Amino acid sequence: MLYLAQVHKNEFLVQSELRLLARQETENMWAMIPEEAVILLGKGKHLTEKLLVLVELSSTGEIEKIEEATNWILELVQNYLTTGISPEFLRQEAERAEDWRQNLTLQNQDLARRTLELEARREQIQALEEALKRDKNEVNHDENS
Repeated sequence: MLYLAQVHKNEFLVQSELRLLARQETENMWAMIPEEAVILLGKGKHLTEKLLVLVELSSTGEIEKIEEATNWILELVQNYLTTGISPEFLRQEAERAEDWRQNLTLQNQDLARRTLELEARREQIQALEEALKRDKNEVNHDENS
């Protein structure tokens, strides 16, 4: 699983550790890690203090891969922050989409109601046409008798 972490020096153990900050849930969804979660880097592995890194952990919690997060963060800035996409913008877009969905639902319900009304009118017209044919046949039959 992929995590965003920050490097810290553990003075007591005299080695670096990673403080996990966020966890990737899906490709574009991350969850903050509210409690302090720390992974020791091990002796001999030193990274710059406060450096942000992306770390891939195995299911057993072992570090499989670690890389600086600079390019990843710059890509986020490029893709989302330079285009004006903010949490507020996304919230407004979600509200607009919900309004459209509700409007389409109302239009669909109105269309269904009108369709039922037209079907009922068509049936009434057919019934009137049949009654008219019967009356015409009776009139023709009475005239011929």
